[in-house]
Amino acid sequence: MNKVETITQYAKNYADPPEGVRQASRAIIVKDGKILLTYEANTDVYMSPGGGVEPGETLKECCTRELSEETGYTVKPLRQFLTVNEYCFETMYVSNYFICEITGEAEQKLTEIEVEHGATPVWLGFDEALEIFSHYPEKREDISSLYLREYTVLTKYKSERK
Repeated sequence: MNKVETITQYAKNYADPPEGVRQASRAIIVKDGKILLTYEANTDVYMSPGGGVEPGETLKECCTRELSEETGYTVKPLRQFLTVNEYCFETMYVSNYFICEITGEAEQKLTEIEVEHGATPVWLGFDEALEIFSHYPEKREDISSLYLREYTVLTKYKSERK
């Protein structure tokens, strides 16, 4: 089994130690030069699809479930790519990224918050996604942290594909 690299990043107002920890699984799916992202139309925010691990669930199971619910695609996690420990406000967000392939379709099951935010799956050119996430310094702190995380992950993914 390959050792998964972990990257740690801190928001501006990080206070140690974190009051809470939130584990999540996220997917990297690239097809024909495009990457699958979740776009929240009502908040104008992009992110890798995925979400929080439920009790008794493995990271891979979480990734598979979250992708089905959020995007309407069934996926197969091929390998864990990277873990990012993101300290923002009082919480440490642990995002476990998996390289995945689409295996079929499912019924999308968005949460109330995802519906409120206008979440929808979108395919963007990989370099277009990098450009969007590169503007993290211009965002409010929570979005800045999210965009820095996504920019870091996609930059690392791109560098390893060369």
